[in-house]
Amino acid sequence: MTKNPYTVAPEAAFKTIVDLLAVKQISAVAVVASDGFPIGVVSEADLLRKQENDGADEQHSLFVGKQARQRMRKAAAVQAKDLMSVPVYTVGSDTTVTAAARELDRRGVRRLFVVENGKLVGVVSRRDLLAVFRRSDEDIRHEIQQEILVRTLWADPAAVSVTVEGGVVTMLGRLERKCEVEIAGRLVPKIPGVIEVHNRLDYAWNDMPERHHA
Repeated sequence: MTKNPYTVAPEAAFKTIVDLLAVKQISAVAVVASDGFPIGVVSEADLLRKQENDGADEQHSLFVGKQARQRMRKAAAVQAKDLMSVPVYTVGSDTTVTAAARELDRRGVRRLFVVENGKLVGVVSRRDLLAVFRRSDEDIRHEIQQEILVRTLWADPAAVSVTVEGGVVTMLGRLERKCEVEIAGRLVPKIPGVIEVHNRLDYAWNDMPERHHA
């Protein structure tokens, strides 16, 4: 995520927001309440409503739909509280990259705001999520070996071979128990940057025998 994102108060003026987006080279800014919680977001699209408005729609405001009235309201707005789009979609700071990607897709939005203890601490965009796939293969391999095989499963690194090519992980070797092989198969795909996993690990002891029902 991008930490400490730029924000504005609900009373921020139109031009102030335009200048902020231009100077900081960002496409949107969060609108936060006095307690630090995000209540809306003003994007370039929201600001462009002003440019699109030629005043013609105002004559027929009583006969247009809800979306058209919202566009007209934003076109006439001069403060963030009237320009902003709601609701704001948020995630916790402990949300995984995978969960954030699913939430972005489910909501159909370009960004999620990260909240911790009721305050805005960051923002996760589609670009941020794509950036994880730029991790080097060596970084991914090292994390798999150290964090999953050694620290989580207490496995002997010499007993397992981990190769990573273009984000595709292949695991060969033998672990002590079958459950450890399955745990590795569940955890490795969650490592940021992993695209695909070939789990070819074997086990010495089947601690998960199949139960046959009578």
